[in-house]
Amino acid sequence: MNIPDTKDPRIVIVGGGFAGISMAKSLADKHVQVVLFDKHNYHTFQPLLYQVSSASLEPDAIAYPLRKIIKKNDKAFFRLADVLQIHPEEKAVETTIGTLNYDYLILATGTRTNYFGNKEVEKHSMPMKQVPQALNIRSLILQNFEKAAITKSKQERLALLNFVIVGGGPTGVELAGAIAELKNHILPRDYKDLDSSAMEIHLLEGADRVLPPMSKHASKKAECFLKELGVNVHCNTLVSNYDGKTVTTNTALFLESETLIWAAGVTGKPVKGLKAEALIQQANRYKVNEYNQVLGYDSIFALGDIACMQTEAYPKGHPQLAQPAIQQGKLLGKNIIKLIEGKPLKKFVYKDKGSMATVGRNKAVVDLKHYKFGGFFAWFVWMFVHLMSLVGFRNKVIVFFNWTYNYINFDKASRLIIRPYTKK
Repeated sequence: MNIPDTKDPRIVIVGGGFAGISMAKSLADKHVQVVLFDKHNYHTFQPLLYQVSSASLEPDAIAYPLRKIIKKNDKAFFRLADVLQIHPEEKAVETTIGTLNYDYLILATGTRTNYFGNKEVEKHSMPMKQVPQALNIRSLILQNFEKAAITKSKQERLALLNFVIVGGGPTGVELAGAIAELKNHILPRDYKDLDSSAMEIHLLEGADRVLPPMSKHASKKAECFLKELGVNVHCNTLVSNYDGKTVTTNTALFLESETLIWAAGVTGKPVKGLKAEALIQQANRYKVNEYNQVLGYDSIFALGDIACMQTEAYPKGHPQLAQPAIQQGKLLGKNIIKLIEGKPLKKFVYKDKGSMATVGRNKAVVDLKHYKFGGFFAWFVWMFVHLMSLVGFRNKVIVFFNWTYNYINFDKASRLIIRPYTKK
């Protein structure tokens, strides 16, 4: 593995998401050695992943090299590897490239797509949690357009142009709006031989409204925006099966579709080795105290989506969003130093900065503590917040340029099938 020996405490961070990089950056210039593990060599800005799927952005606009994030810290090292198991008795982590001892272990492994045990849906649907998966969706959408343009079968054409998105949370709503803009602005210009009105987008949500975590005001606004764009919204609708051709639901709704995108939930990605009591089995999240220490372990911590800190305000743990992960990472970096120095630790208190979702051009909803609004100003706020949150100046410039170009020209410039996708 080639990690140099050190007399400084060694802090091993597993995962280069929001929590992991926030923690790593907070330890710069401290008298500790930091080792960051991830199976990718880049950090993904997941809130904009749907824009890669819908051909608005190239993947390098929302990805940033992990080595570049920690390059100013001479005591920080990155290794491209999967962590296979934790050995808490030896204070060691076993990875695909070897075993490494730690003084403090930080688990920030995030989540994976949750299919709720439905193997058929898992086999035939399209997840969207990683950059490669987003590129698969982009390729499949564009390939469907190409196939629809040449097929003589009306039934096959309709199935190719019928897109079903499962999950009415922010990801599902944003993706549905983005695909609707493809229908409204790209299909009529690029595919003049296709009847764009034949293309349908269906958004399926199990709850009684879209955006269930947000306010009812935001849900109502978002649903109105989606319908204006031509999206068919189906609430109280659960997918029972998908065989790659037909979507079956708990209602009388049956949809013939070549494409089902699954955005209906996530589950944690725990690492083997910790005792069962430390894990909430149903959610696959580690139980942590107010200092993010994993239950039963003094030197093992969990951050972000994988951590479940149950409080009076958040009995099921904090929401699995970027802000709790970033705030926990920053505080834990300071608390680790205090722990090393024998000083009292500071308890984590989540500062809710609000939530937001965009539906499309000039359409977004924002929930703040005392204000709830939607429309153009909400869309502008959403763009500004996401632009400023991107890692790296280059990425900010690229995204800003793309958004400006897309807005002026009603265009999505990344309509490229670089890597054709073949369905299983």
